[in-house]
Amino acid sequence: MIEYLWKAAFVFYSHTSTQAEAWVSKRLQLILKGKSSSVAPGMGQSATLTKLTPQERKPVDTCARYLLKNAKYLKYDDTGLIEGACRHLIKERMDITGARWTMRAAEAVLPLGSLYISGDWNEYWQFHLQEEHKRNQLALYSSAIPLMKQVLKARCSTTPPPLPIPV
Repeated sequence: MIEYLWKAAFVFYSHTSTQAEAWVSKRLQLILKGKSSSVAPGMGQSATLTKLTPQERKPVDTCARYLLKNAKYLKYDDTGLIEGACRHLIKERMDITGARWTMRAAEAVLPLGSLYISGDWNEYWQFHLQEEHKRNQLALYSSAIPLMKQVLKARCSTTPPPLPIPV
């Protein structure tokens, strides 16, 4: 989204202008507060007031359309709590003195921490054990099931007979 803002800013200001930076910053702050629907019409109005040709104002119109079309996804003001929780989860687990994490290890550990913090650990663990049983036991020994049925039919004891105890 920010790349659209920059392209629109460069319609009004030069690429080296601090005014372009201020223009983008102001609109970005509004978007982050969930006001992308009010930013888009203002941009279009500015393009009209400066009497830009359709070709000149194309980046502004593209940005405005993007903001309006994706307004429901650009409500960053609602995500503060979620971002704070994610930051806490990641920092709590990853930022241990001396720890070195590969991407693969971090991607394996973080979901487990999330399950624990959310209180869903016990439910997940039961599911995990069931799936592991299916994967490791049933799949590997499915051909032995008929043999087990025969053993059970024969009612063979699986424990050795007791040894006689001398008196």
